[in-house]
Amino acid sequence: MKLTLKIEELGMFLLGMFLFSQLQYQWWWFLVLLLTPDIGMLGYLFGNKVGAFMYNIFHHKGLAVLIYFLGLYWSQTLCQLVGIILFSHASFDRIFGYGLKYDKGFKYTHLGEIGNNG
Repeated sequence: MKLTLKIEELGMFLLGMFLFSQLQYQWWWFLVLLLTPDIGMLGYLFGNKVGAFMYNIFHHKGLAVLIYFLGLYWSQTLCQLVGIILFSHASFDRIFGYGLKYDKGFKYTHLGEIGNNG
C-alpha cells in the first residue's frame, strides 16, 4: 500500500482516538476494545464466503460512522463508543494492509493480496 494511504489511515485512527477522548470512558477501554472487531474473523470457520461477509461487517467504515452518528442522534454514548471502536480498528488494520475481504480467502483484500508487497 502506498505511503500516502497509510498516512491517511493514520489520520483516521487519530480521529478515532480524538472522538474517543470526547466520551467519558477511561483510556484503557480504548486499548481493550480496539481488537474486538476481529471477532468477525470467526466467520471463516464457516467458509470463505461467510468469513468475508462477517469480517467486512466488522471492518466497514461506513457502518462504523453510521453507528457513531446514530449514537450522537440518540445521545447514546455506548453506541458512539461502538462506532468509534469499529472505525478506529478498521483504520488501524488498513495501516498494515488488512482491507475488506473478497470471498476467495482471507488474504484477498480490496487493498491487494496480504503478504504481496509488489
